[in-house]
Amino acid sequence: MNSGILKAMIFSFKRYTVHDGPGIRQTVFFKGCPLSCWWCHNPESQDVKTEAAIRENVLDGLSFRQEETIGKVMSVQQVMHEIEKDSIFYDESGGGVTFSGGEPLMQHKFLIELLGGCKDSGIHSAVDTSGFANTTIFKQVAEKTDLFLYDLKLIDGTEHKKYTGVPNKLILQNLKYLNQAQKNVIIRFPVIPHITDTAENIILIKGFLLSLENIRKISLLPYHNIANYKYEKIKMSNKMKAVKAIPKQDLTALKKEFEDIGFKVSIGN
Repeated sequence: MNSGILKAMIFSFKRYTVHDGPGIRQTVFFKGCPLSCWWCHNPESQDVKTEAAIRENVLDGLSFRQEETIGKVMSVQQVMHEIEKDSIFYDESGGGVTFSGGEPLMQHKFLIELLGGCKDSGIHSAVDTSGFANTTIFKQVAEKTDLFLYDLKLIDGTEHKKYTGVPNKLILQNLKYLNQAQKNVIIRFPVIPHITDTAENIILIKGFLLSLENIRKISLLPYHNIANYKYEKIKMSNKMKAVKAIPKQDLTALKKEFEDIGFKVSIGN
């Protein structure tokens, strides 16, 4: 195993999370993503390179601007060391680690080594993914992953490319593979005003998911705009700046729609 040589770009660790899989977890955020979703809530994760940003700190009513660097090159051992710090919480809560981003499959060799390390240490692993990856690579990752949190945004290929920057053929193909392999999957459906929440797209989403007989869990993720400051921080264009957030309670009817066709549905996690 060459994990001592492998390096990856990581931009954040979030400890004690409870919305990225079962139990208490640590979420590891990979930097770099092949998608450029209009509503991305981690815009600082899109570029695989380090980025300079301005952080504003307020002390005693005075504002101080400070430069910071987003992204750090790390080894497998360094990341595993961070993960293993919280082992006691994983054991007591049935939790584990979730690899997110960005798109963790973009740095698949590093991800596979981490997943192997988690298996060796008895740590439950989840991969939060767009599913946009070469199918051969995807299958290698799937062999070592306990749970997939799988984004499903738009079924129409033209619409998908317009709003995310990439086609969705591989995404749908890889999800079909997970279904056939009977892997543990929770669909994550971002509910974005006038983009993914249209009647046409929801009909297509439901139809596609009903064809996957082994996947029956879905999480509805209401659009929020709390990431607006991040776009300003890294001086990145924000196409959704004027769009209002969707309150969780507004998704009650949509939740029932999915429940009525046999899905176990959660909102916002």
